[in-house]
Amino acid sequence: MSESPLTSDDFPEEEPDQSSAEETGLAGELSEEAVEPADADSPELTEEADESTEDAEEVEEADAEPELPRLDPVEEFRNELVLLPGDWYVVHTYAGYEKRVKANVESRTQSLNMEEYIFQVEVPEHEVTEVKSGKRQQVTEKVLPGYVLVRMDLTDESWSAIRNTPGVTGFVGLSNKPAPLSLTEVAKLLAPEPEEEPEQAQQARSGGGGSDSRSDVAYEVGESVTVMEGPFATLPATVSEINADTQKLKVLVSIFGRETPVELSFNQVAKI
Repeated sequence: MSESPLTSDDFPEEEPDQSSAEETGLAGELSEEAVEPADADSPELTEEADESTEDAEEVEEADAEPELPRLDPVEEFRNELVLLPGDWYVVHTYAGYEKRVKANVESRTQSLNMEEYIFQVEVPEHEVTEVKSGKRQQVTEKVLPGYVLVRMDLTDESWSAIRNTPGVTGFVGLSNKPAPLSLTEVAKLLAPEPEEEPEQAQQARSGGGGSDSRSDVAYEVGESVTVMEGPFATLPATVSEINADTQKLKVLVSIFGRETPVELSFNQVAKI
């Protein structure tokens, strides 16, 4: 039996591919939707950009505002002292034993369990410029040779702990009830020196006409002068030694009722 050849009529007619059409339609819809939100959101994006620009301008304006003037270093340090417990007392020591006394007091405070009454011990120091072999150099000197400052609550026990410390000769003031220093006095002795001060001092010494003329002034031993700079500014003093090579004077300043030697440059004092 022979097979008849197939003709085109024997194949079913192909219907249009609905899935491809649907995909094409969906792709079109998606592309339109993707465009529409972008168009709809564009005003919001613009507003956000405007807001960010305004914020940036506000930050720039805030940065451009002039800074408030800083407090005087002594006054700023005094404000910090107000928050600390206890009062500051001056303790007299053997000459050259100031730092040893500081260490002894701190050690005794712990061994005698006096931490609740004795809080802090300081040896006031400051930097000065010395001239050696024609070169200027910064050295650290004690502001009050023979004295240390102690912040404490004064009781019989705390007084005895300090008074009986090796190297201590007594409190400044009444023997049994010394008077505390004012916070202003403490701040003048312990406040950190401004960073600009050394540069200004060097400029004054090297370029200032006033300092040159003052360094040429001849001082005499026993002469009365006025301290012009440092923690003892405005205090009267008496010249005890003169070093013309380094342009320095050793003067006696009356501190806490006693004459204390202080070394100063020629341009740190003035004739009365």
